[in-house]
Amino acid sequence: MSTAVPEDLLVGLRRARDRIDRHYAEPLDLDALAATAGLSKYHFLRCFDRTYGLTPHAFLAERRVERAQDLLRATNLTVTEVCRLVGYESLGSFSTRFRRLVGCSPSEYQARWAHTGPPRIPGCYVLMHGLVDRAIAEKPVEGLRPGESSA
Repeated sequence: MSTAVPEDLLVGLRRARDRIDRHYAEPLDLDALAATAGLSKYHFLRCFDRTYGLTPHAFLAERRVERAQDLLRATNLTVTEVCRLVGYESLGSFSTRFRRLVGCSPSEYQARWAHTGPPRIPGCYVLMHGLVDRAIAEKPVEGLRPGESSA
């Protein structure tokens, strides 16, 4: 069985991914994202995961944490304010997800950057690059052993 997603579905998947990127702070549910892609909910979920290596929920969580990292580095907003701005309703859920992805709490992260100041690159480039400070390793590329390069 082939795991490749048919090319005709990629435009819809990109449309859904772009919706997550633009509207990360809003409540987004699987039904709405699947409708954006023009697919049934479960087919969308399988195709999105196959194409991007993450479920839509995990992709959304990463976008929110990436934006939170940018805000924590470059502003003097409180962690609670940042939590709300990036779309989390629960400070506990936000802190747990942040710690899982980044490796430290949001307040520890903010304190670390308070000493050195924000990075000298625009936040939009930081967001485009993705989570720079990751606590968890990337998913390995199929067929490669840990430590091997795909180049």
